[in-house]
Amino acid sequence: MMHGPVVDQAEASSVATGNTPVALLGRALSVCNNIIVVFAALALIAACVILSYSVLGRALFHSPNYWQDEAAVFLLVGATFMTSAYVQSQRGHVSIEAFVGLLSARANGIRLWLVDVASFAFCTFFAWKSWTLAHEAYVDGQVSNSMWSPPLAIPYGLMALGMTLLCVQLLLQILIPLTGGARR
Repeated sequence: MMHGPVVDQAEASSVATGNTPVALLGRALSVCNNIIVVFAALALIAACVILSYSVLGRALFHSPNYWQDEAAVFLLVGATFMTSAYVQSQRGHVSIEAFVGLLSARANGIRLWLVDVASFAFCTFFAWKSWTLAHEAYVDGQVSNSMWSPPLAIPYGLMALGMTLLCVQLLLQILIPLTGGARR
């Protein structure tokens, strides 16, 4: 299977064809995921630049930077959580594949579906708790304990949004077999 934004969108369209709500959700999520992947790549590059600047600034100019570590962490947290739905759409999360060769295609499809259901239950709880954490950080005006003191609602909000997108992706993967769509 080839990877890349254009191929992924085409694959997502072939998984759920037509104008059914599941197909429309699949196409919308595919476009959203592809856009997020581009921004996540930019965030990773920015984190590398920030940390490199920090190291060079301290080594060459003996000037401490108070913001670089948190800025890099915020970018990495955002990139990690926001791309989780994309990774799930590619079945790229860590999984145990020991049973794949032992099971028939139908039994393996059922296994994948049950894993998706269990993952959806866990991720839904995680997303809900993340939204409550982000809301609490925003309402209370929580900031980090550093000298820079950025609002904690930023990484918590990215975590909550990323987990919500992952839940939508898992829900899509649960619904596709139930609506007669092909599973990847």
